[in-house]
Parts: sequence; structure tokens; C-alpha cells
Amino acid sequence: MRIALYARVSTRDKEQNPDTQLLRLRDFVAAHENWTVTREYVDIASANDAVRRTAWRQLNDDAVKHKFDAVLVFKLDRAFRSVKHMHDTLTVWEPLHVSFLSTQEGFDTTTALGRLLLNLLASLAEFELELIRERVTAGMERARRQGKVIGRPKIANDPRKAQKVAQAIAAVQSGQLSYRKAAKAAGVGLTTLQRAMKESGP
Repeated sequence: MRIALYARVSTRDKEQNPDTQLLRLRDFVAAHENWTVTREYVDIASANDAVRRTAWRQLNDDAVKHKFDAVLVFKLDRAFRSVKHMHDTLTVWEPLHVSFLSTQEGFDTTTALGRLLLNLLASLAEFELELIRERVTAGMERARRQGKVIGRPKIANDPRKAQKVAQAIAAVQSGQLSYRKAAKAAGVGLTTLQRAMKESGP
């Protein structure tokens, strides 16, 4: 099986050396007969920095060109910024017959169990997103009943905007991003996000 290795670190600090990941990935491949490394892809960027993750974009381009059979990472968060991001990416890879493996979590979509786990994670992520969306809507409705003015944009009446705000709230509450970065990543205004967080309640 042809294996593509992917490693990512957020900074160039000595504590964030991609070789630490690559050494373990190479050993993992060497322990499997008939596995060969086709290429190593390395990014020095945060998970949400789509601009600087040039190696990740190249990896996805090479997946379309059938240059490897599977992608191997040290941990899931080295490749994906969220469960939804993982699910969306692997959904694209599946018809290309590109599998995904993680040494740390033992994630392996070459097996039926791995594919089942992927679907379960995607379902949980969608459930969590729906709960957040409901909290935003309920919070805004409570604010209206209390006589507060809900300014533009009217999130509760715009499903697409509500979903973007819900994603931003999830990123902030999980500690992954600051308010400003979460708002930028989701494509919503910082004030909109702050208002929604306040109105959604504790």
C-alpha cells in the first residue's frame, strides 16, 4: 500500500519540530510489510490557517491524482481542525479509494470498524452543532421577550447565518479559537458572535 505521510506543527519552536511526528510515522510504516512511503507532506501553520497549509492542499491535489492509497498522521488534530472537517475531507477521499490512518488514536478507515467510527463521530458533531444552534435561537427569543432589540443580522431567521454563528460559538467554547479568529473563520462579524454568545446564555 502506498502511504502519504502528513505532519503539521503550529510554530517553528524546537518543541514543535515536525521531525518528531515524521520519525514515528516512518517507523509505523516500516512495521507493516508491503507498505511504502510515497511522499512526506509537512506544514508549519495552525490547523485553521488554510493559506499557509500549502502541503495539505498539495496532498489533497495528489489524492485526486491517485498518487497514494492512504494518508497517515500522528494524531487526528494534525490534519483536521474539527470532526466536521474530517468527515467532509474523508467523504471526498472515499470515492478516490484513499484511506486515512492515525497512529495515536488508531483510526483506520481501511476497516469496517474505522468507517463506522467515522460516521459516529460525524453524527455526534452534527448533534452538537444542532444543540448550539438551538441555544442561539432560544437565547435570542428570550431576549426578544425581555424587550431587547435584536439587531441585524437576524440570525434566528437565517439558517445559514445561524449555522456559521453556531460553528464559531463551538470553536470559542472548546478553546480552539479566540472570539476574533472564530468569527473570521466562520465568516461572521465579531459583534454578531459576541452578541450571540451573550444571548445564548450559560
